[in-house]
Amino acid sequence: MAALLFFFLLAVSAVSAEEDAVIGVNLGTDVSDMPSPTQVMALLKAQNIRHIRLYDADRAMLLALANTGIQVTISVPNEQLLGIGQSNATAANWVARNVIAHVPATNITAIAVGSEVLSALPNAAPVLVSALKFIHSALVASNLDRQIKVSTPHSSSIILDSFPPSQAFFNRSWDPVMVPLLKFLQSTDSYLMLNIYPYFDYMRSNGVIPLDYALFRPLPPNKEAVDANTLLHYTNVFDAIVDAAYFAMSYLNITNIPIVVTESGWPSKGDSSEPDATLDNANTYNSNLIRHVLNNTGTPKHPGIAVSTYIYELYNEDLRPGSVSEKNWGLFNADGVPVYTLHLTGAGTVLANDTTNQTFCVAKEGSDKKMLQAGLDWACGPGKVDCSPLLQGQPCYEPDNVLTHATYAFNAYFQRMAKAPGTCDFKGVATVTTTDPSHGSCIFPGSGRRNSSSTNGTSLAPSSNSTTSGCLSQFFYSGGSFTSSVIIGFLVLSAVLL
Repeated sequence: MAALLFFFLLAVSAVSAEEDAVIGVNLGTDVSDMPSPTQVMALLKAQNIRHIRLYDADRAMLLALANTGIQVTISVPNEQLLGIGQSNATAANWVARNVIAHVPATNITAIAVGSEVLSALPNAAPVLVSALKFIHSALVASNLDRQIKVSTPHSSSIILDSFPPSQAFFNRSWDPVMVPLLKFLQSTDSYLMLNIYPYFDYMRSNGVIPLDYALFRPLPPNKEAVDANTLLHYTNVFDAIVDAAYFAMSYLNITNIPIVVTESGWPSKGDSSEPDATLDNANTYNSNLIRHVLNNTGTPKHPGIAVSTYIYELYNEDLRPGSVSEKNWGLFNADGVPVYTLHLTGAGTVLANDTTNQTFCVAKEGSDKKMLQAGLDWACGPGKVDCSPLLQGQPCYEPDNVLTHATYAFNAYFQRMAKAPGTCDFKGVATVTTTDPSHGSCIFPGSGRRNSSSTNGTSLAPSSNSTTSGCLSQFFYSGGSFTSSVIIGFLVLSAVLL
C-alpha cells in the first residue's frame, strides 16, 4: 500500500488545469423525423449549447454551423476507418473535403477517429493509430494541427478492475495499440476520449452499485466508496471511472494526458427489464452531471482539473435498434420539446430547458415510515417549514398518511432552500422529480398552479399561528406513531441529515 500511495503522490499533479470544463452534446441522427440542420441550429442557440459532437462530417450540418461560433467535433465513421488507416492519401482527401472546405467559418476543434474501435470493431484496431497519424499529418500540412485535436473515443470497458481506481489498468491485450496511441496523444497535446455510462455499470452490478452513487446524489460519508490504496473518497461512479483511466495511463508511464468524456447520459425510458430508465433518473443524472462538470470540481485524484463532457444525446433516436432504452437517451424530442425539464438552478447558462423551473422534492415510495416521520418532524421544526397546511381541516391534510405529509414538508424545505444541492435527501428517503405533486386544493410550494381559496400551500416562512416549535407531534399521521425519544435522537443528529 505504501508503494501505491507513493506512486499516487507522484502522479497526482501531472495533469494541469489550463481551462474551465465545458458541457457539449452529441448529435445522433437515427430519427424518423430528423430536424433540418437549420432547426438543429435554432435549438442549439436557444439552449446556449456551444459545443457539439457529430458522428460524421455531414456537409449540410457543417454549413449550418458556419459563423455560429459553436465548437464542433466531427468524426470519421467506423466504416471509413480501414480505408483511412491504410492510406495517407485517403486521409488527406478526407481532411480536404470535411475540414479544409469548412474552416474557419465552421469552428471545428476536434476530430474523433472512429468510435469505440477496440470494443466495437476490433479487426480495425491494427490501423487505428495509423489513421490518427494520417489525419494529423493532413492537418499539419494545412497548418490546422494546433487548432484541431485528433483522438478516438474509447468505451470505459477497456479499463479492467476499475475499482479501486488506483489498481485499474487497460486490457493488456490492447497494449500494442494503447501504448503508441497514448504516445501519439501526448506528442500532439491531444486528450483521451472516453465514453462513461454509469447507467450500464449500475445495471451490470447486480445491486453492488447503489443507484444514488450512480446518479451523483449526495451520500453520507459512511456510504462513500474509499480507495484503500490512496484513501480517496468517491461519491459517484463517473469520477471513479475517470480516475481509473488516469491510473491506467499512469501504469503505462503516461501522466500528462487530460481526459474528455465524449459520451455520458442516462435513458429516460426502458422496458420491463430496465426499471431505472426513468424520466426522474435521467433528469437527476444529467442535471447533476452538468452541475458537477461546470463547477470544475474535477475528481478526487485531480481536484479542480477540468473534465469536459458531452451528453448523450440531443434527440431521442427512435430508429436505433435494440431495447427501449436505446431509443430514449435524448434531452429533446425531434420537435424540440424537452423530454424532461432539467433542474439546473445555478449551473450556468448551458441548456436552458429548465426555464419553467418546475422541480419538486418528494418522499420515496416504499421508504421506512419511521424515517419519513423523522424527516417530516425535522422539516416542520428545525427546518422552519410552514406545515400548517397539513393540519386537520387544512388543504393538505388529506390523504392523511406519512408519505404525502412528508412529501409536502420535504418539498417546502427544498423550495425554501432554493433547491440547493443536498436539500432533497433526508437520509435517502427523498428524491427530486419534475412531476408536480400538488393535488386538489393542496398546492405545493414551487408549483405553477394557483388556488384562490388558499395561500397556505405557498408560504415558505413559518406561520405566526403555527405551534410547530412546541409540538412536533401535531403532524403525525393518524395511522401511525413515533416515540418522542426517537424524535429527540433524530433532532440531535439533524446536522448530518441534509
